[in-house]
Amino acid sequence: MRGDGDGWSIGSDGTRHWGKHGAAGLLLRAPDSDGSPMVLLQHRAAWSHQGGTWALPGGARDSHESTTHAAVREAHEEAGIAEDAVRVRGEVVTMRAESGWTYTTVVADAAHPLSTVANGESTELRWVREADVDSLPLHPGFGSSWPELRTEPVVSVDGDPHTVVLEDGGFGWLSGNSPEGSDQNLSEASNTQL
Repeated sequence: MRGDGDGWSIGSDGTRHWGKHGAAGLLLRAPDSDGSPMVLLQHRAAWSHQGGTWALPGGARDSHESTTHAAVREAHEEAGIAEDAVRVRGEVVTMRAESGWTYTTVVADAAHPLSTVANGESTELRWVREADVDSLPLHPGFGSSWPELRTEPVVSVDGDPHTVVLEDGGFGWLSGNSPEGSDQNLSEASNTQL
């Protein structure tokens, strides 16, 4: 049922996490004009949990939803991102509470930085160069997971810029802007879709 995930999951020690069935957020990347990765971030409204910090569009997962569906739905609700404008590349559980509650980060790409429309949960939505994400006051949960979510360069001679899932479970950014004949790190990457 739509909205049945809204509410707090409360652990035996009283710790609260938003989302009765867990939560999910969308880490959406798109290439800047020079092909380097940019990430869509949400400046959380002051009234929200951890308001004033920067994080991913996301929220509570309903009982009938997959984590991917919840993350894409939340990005649509909070940022106006259309489902057909994103290509999901992978997902990773970036927070796990003793109560069984989880936060899943769904990693996706867009062909270019998409226009956004903020709802009341956002002070601002901004495409930020991946190298500059650490310079913002990040939501503590997002800040702790960012090191495993950021990409490392993967060199290739063809293809549009996009995220790839590496064999070690990390993420790479296939720039498509390397010199002819260079294929360093490409064997470590996989374009597997979920």
